Amino acid sequence: MVRSDISGSGVMFSIDTESGFDKIILINAAWGLGENVVQGTVNPDEYQVYKPFINRPDLVPIIEKRLGDKEKKRIYSKEEPFTRNVPTSKAERSALVLNDRDIQQLARWACIIERHYGCPMDMEWAKDGITNELFIVQARPETVYATREVGTFRDYSIKSKGRTLTTGCSIGDAAAVGRVCIIESPADIDAFVEGSILVTETTDPDWVPIMRKAAAIVTDQGGRTSHAAIVSRELGVTAIVGTGNATYVLHSGQEITVSCAEGETGYIYDGIADISSKVIDVSRLPRTITKVMLNLADPNAANRWWRLPCDGIGLARMEFVVSNHIQIHPMALIHHDLIREEAVKRRIEKMTIGYKDKSRYFVDKLAHGLARLCAIAYPNPAIIRLSDFKTNEYANLIGGTQYEPKEENPMIGWRGASRYYSPGYKDGFALECRAIKQLREEIGFSNAVIMVPFCRTIEEAKLVLHELAKNGLRRGENGLEVFVMCEIPSNVILAQKFAGYFDGFSIGSNDLTQLTLGIDRDSGQLATLFSEEDEAVKYLISEAILKARKAGRKIGLCGQAPSNNPLFASFLVKCGIDSVSVSPSSFLAVKSNVAQAEAEA
Repeated sequence: MVRSDISGSGVMFSIDTESGFDKIILINAAWGLGENVVQGTVNPDEYQVYKPFINRPDLVPIIEKRLGDKEKKRIYSKEEPFTRNVPTSKAERSALVLNDRDIQQLARWACIIERHYGCPMDMEWAKDGITNELFIVQARPETVYATREVGTFRDYSIKSKGRTLTTGCSIGDAAAVGRVCIIESPADIDAFVEGSILVTETTDPDWVPIMRKAAAIVTDQGGRTSHAAIVSRELGVTAIVGTGNATYVLHSGQEITVSCAEGETGYIYDGIADISSKVIDVSRLPRTITKVMLNLADPNAANRWWRLPCDGIGLARMEFVVSNHIQIHPMALIHHDLIREEAVKRRIEKMTIGYKDKSRYFVDKLAHGLARLCAIAYPNPAIIRLSDFKTNEYANLIGGTQYEPKEENPMIGWRGASRYYSPGYKDGFALECRAIKQLREEIGFSNAVIMVPFCRTIEEAKLVLHELAKNGLRRGENGLEVFVMCEIPSNVILAQKFAGYFDGFSIGSNDLTQLTLGIDRDSGQLATLFSEEDEAVKYLISEAILKARKAGRKIGLCGQAPSNNPLFASFLVKCGIDSVSVSPSSFLAVKSNVAQAEAEA
């Protein structure tokens, strides 16, 4: 008998259960016997491992570790039914069930089992608390994405959303609207109104007749491998599990929108939103010489775009990971003991529980967040822009007000490259460097390219490259490329000199337009004057492309203009641009516009 009652157990899939991304191993874990994870009566830990690197002994390809509440565990009992639930301790709730070695071992086994059966697999595992051995206790084929056609998918858009009522773990990638029907027990099946949104604490097999009649399902408890999640996928019903409070904040008869179309986090909005969808057939997309890449920011939403035949990630925004996943100012983590506000200090301590070195929290979270972006692009390049918060945005991070000046115009203030070598931030920048080094050398994403934003002068370029090298990221070593944003007129004027220090350019059309025309891009009064298609802006763009090509450097553009106007796409192609990078929702239009422009050139 496996004594997982004094250790842990869980479920794993050899595929991402929500997007069908087949390069991911998904593992859920909780303390005690596995019944709680399977039934969805606890919110488990979640781990993701990148399959292609799993047999590399020099790498640790874990790209996600998410701590679950795990508020109870099931153990053996001397009385019938011979098992019982007991509360977990504070230490158990704040600790991950699996260490890195265990996570990688389970992932390796998942790959072996998948290879043996020749299809994506759904497996259960257990760890013996006496011997510390791991066991696979069940394996069966995954039944949802294994049967779907890979070349097509449906993309949902949610507009006119009400306020967010609660969030949880999204199951699937669709959305639904309807009236809430709170049901406490399957015995109350007669009270359920067909077509309503089922809201309950948790589900088990007795709930299936009700689940079949629901427009959507929302539960308080459970993870992505819980009963509610598995059955919802099989039924094709939109579901959000593990909200923690849906049965308290919602009420029967209330009109809501259930959205799983925004990534791994599912959102429940007040009222009936406007939902639209379209089927995307990637097999019909034209091929282009000009590379069409993606702008991405949210790691939780990245996997849903794996089917798009993009040429890589042209802009990975680090700021989203920092503001949404880390949330704490890096200097507040480095100098945690010097924080003046006790409430802020306590909040940081709570968020970084399990980290003796608070800086490590920043490095791990950033590395894992960026890894999930790089994963859908590998082996194509993923261009990661170094942090480009303005001072007012940095100040909004937890502990940030203590470290940020108040500027009259943050848009052209202490931002981008000027921060990286400054005494007021270079220690924080060192954490960014450590995260990218971990991403490339420990996790394995050597396709990560660094991009320096808002680099005003050649001297500044030298200083930033020095700081990168000092922190173990020397341009040219281990294949590391360093790009620079071309978003300031000086970047265009001195493009051939900048080319001596960087491997490529990416035109940031928003800032370049703003600084060329002298327009605050956030000004409503001047909005009609703000245009990338202005003659002066197009002149600078064409000059930047010409100078980059003369210097033998790659150059791309990240922005929405090529999707909004086919003529602008044609202009870029005629100038000889190497790549354009756009939001996923614009990818199809841009790919078509670029193909048309190439055909006409």
